[in-house]
Amino acid sequence: MKPTLLILAAGMASRYGSLKQLDPVGGSGETIMEYSIYDAIRAGFGRVVFVIRKSTEQEFCYTIIAKLRSSIKVEYVFQEIDMVPAGIKYSPERQKPWGASHAILSASGMIHEPFAVINADDYYGRHSFQPMADFLSNARNTAATYAMIGYNLNNTLSEFGTVSRGICRLDDSNFLLGVTERTQIAKIGNNIVYFNESNQPLPIGETATVSMNFWGYTPVFFDQLHIQFNKFIQQHCHELKSELPIPPVVDSLISSGEARVKVLRSNDRWFGVTYKEDKPLVIQKIRELISEGIYPERLWNVSEYPS
Repeated sequence: MKPTLLILAAGMASRYGSLKQLDPVGGSGETIMEYSIYDAIRAGFGRVVFVIRKSTEQEFCYTIIAKLRSSIKVEYVFQEIDMVPAGIKYSPERQKPWGASHAILSASGMIHEPFAVINADDYYGRHSFQPMADFLSNARNTAATYAMIGYNLNNTLSEFGTVSRGICRLDDSNFLLGVTERTQIAKIGNNIVYFNESNQPLPIGETATVSMNFWGYTPVFFDQLHIQFNKFIQQHCHELKSELPIPPVVDSLISSGEARVKVLRSNDRWFGVTYKEDKPLVIQKIRELISEGIYPERLWNVSEYPS
């Protein structure tokens, strides 16, 4: 069975200022996620599952899904704040769901084969999908051996503000020993730093291996994630902004010996639309990739593209 690509597209994009997942950047108005899907199809993925919000369903179906149906099997699920375990009460003032781990869990009833997870608003590079597809195609459904595409930190920064990255520690066989989530990473002069809780800049090597949340899992991960999320929500349900990202979940599973993660290194350069100012640069990079013949001017063979 071919692996599935799970795309997290329910974020509210508070820093970006609009629904950036659907923002056109390509030669014929394609979004960033469409280039990932195109690369995934070439690598051998057989299905795409989107995680979206109910409020964006109509626009999402019109803008994205209508173009993809003739190229790959497409489905979607919702992520909403109220999708929590029974008995959990959260603040009525909370506006956002509970993070990437919560988004993955929303698809647990739909995916029963090895699958990869990516963000909708990140460009991962065409060479990153093939090793992940190969890994997942040979994975056993019952094994807790997972994969992660590892990038050089220097290839993943934004020119317009700080970013959050999972800083990875590897053993000699490129298995993940642990991953530490660092927020507010930026390049200052010739140095890459992150700002700690006291707002002090601390150095990070530019060749550090980082996670861009391009993970590969077997269905076993859903059961492990349910346990982790239930612990999290019981402790943080009354907080307005707490979220459970993927790196601390994986780090906990590795530390306890419940899972292993193979790091598949990529030399591709990440880019994305973290900030509104990123968009012109993203458009320029896509144009360059089209000029180099990596992508066609028009990704999908459909009669009409949404205007």
